[in-house]
Amino acid sequence: MNKAIRNRTLTGAALALAVSTVLTACGGETTSSSTAKAKDAPSAGSADPVGNPLVATFDGGLYILDGKSLELAETIELPGFNRVNPAGDADHVVVSTDKGFRVLNVTGKALTDIEYEGAKPGHVVRHAGKTVLFTDGTGQVDVFDPAELGGGKKPAGRTYTSAEAHHGVAIELSNGELLSTLGTEEKRTGALVLDKNDKETARNENCPGVHGEAAAQGEAVAVGCEDGVLIYKDGSFTKVDAPDDYGRIGNQAGSEESPVLLGDYKTDPEAELERPTRVSLIDTETSKIRLVDVGTSYSFRSLARGPHGEALVLGTDGSIHVIDPDTGKVEKKVPAVGKWQEPLDWQQARPTLFVRDHTAYVSEPGKSALHAIDIESGKKLASVTLPKSTNELSGVVSAH
Repeated sequence: MNKAIRNRTLTGAALALAVSTVLTACGGETTSSSTAKAKDAPSAGSADPVGNPLVATFDGGLYILDGKSLELAETIELPGFNRVNPAGDADHVVVSTDKGFRVLNVTGKALTDIEYEGAKPGHVVRHAGKTVLFTDGTGQVDVFDPAELGGGKKPAGRTYTSAEAHHGVAIELSNGELLSTLGTEEKRTGALVLDKNDKETARNENCPGVHGEAAAQGEAVAVGCEDGVLIYKDGSFTKVDAPDDYGRIGNQAGSEESPVLLGDYKTDPEAELERPTRVSLIDTETSKIRLVDVGTSYSFRSLARGPHGEALVLGTDGSIHVIDPDTGKVEKKVPAVGKWQEPLDWQQARPTLFVRDHTAYVSEPGKSALHAIDIESGKKLASVTLPKSTNELSGVVSAH
């Protein structure tokens, strides 16, 4: 990824999407009337629940929006730099705060009492009916069934602690295997796999700067390296080398509709901020990487997958580039926002792409705007101008 993401890694300026920098800026407890009522709010939604809700972060809080009209349904004050990810059900998202992960009942428009405390909350991964949290500051992995969030209490789940704290990621497979990254604050090297009884069954440490994950059709899982990717499938790891000596794939997007993963691709380890124009298509069946030049740069918040497995890239030219993952052909460009440039600081706002079903949601921070676009027709379904410029964008997603 770009330096922004590099700064999230525990190696400082070396990797994208990671760094000893706190993943969430220092902030405080929630203080608004909206959040004050959160502790007493039931987990199962309140009066006038929000339909297919979205959540957009702004400096000091969260906006909850209706997924169809984009109407602003609620504003929740939450100081600090906050991040948002789907929790894995139809009602909740996970908010990464300065003190850990918190669960937000989006349809009910209130933060719940469910928290996973810990320094530097990092990746949130949904797969095979489970949601997995990785806390960078402690190396702790928490696995839970998102269907249990509706009870308003912290779900009983699986916990694993890495040998050393690092900026990592983990995913649980349908057979109960847990894949988790290996590393320290200074160096990340690869990944291991534990069976459902937490016995190690596989390990590979040939993945320098390991970062990010994605699952493809057939439950092949890839994690990115500074020189390619590491694929775990059918009980064993396969290293797939990048075409370049330094070919960093730090962010990936997968789809159950395709055996091909979409990744970013960077080749300059010394760049303060590399703005690549090529993306990587990683075939988990042939263990080959295809590079595609989309003709415009993009950021770590630009990658997504469409309802049929299409590879989607939001370019700095303002368009969503729709790529056939099998051929690498850019099939069309869907206008979304105005031209933009990726900022140097990864925490600074930039247009963000979030896809749910057949709709692409794209933020336009420069105009404090948010748009809903039909991926297949390219038609803009709705737009809204919000009180403040937004940063991250996500929503409820139950299928995974």
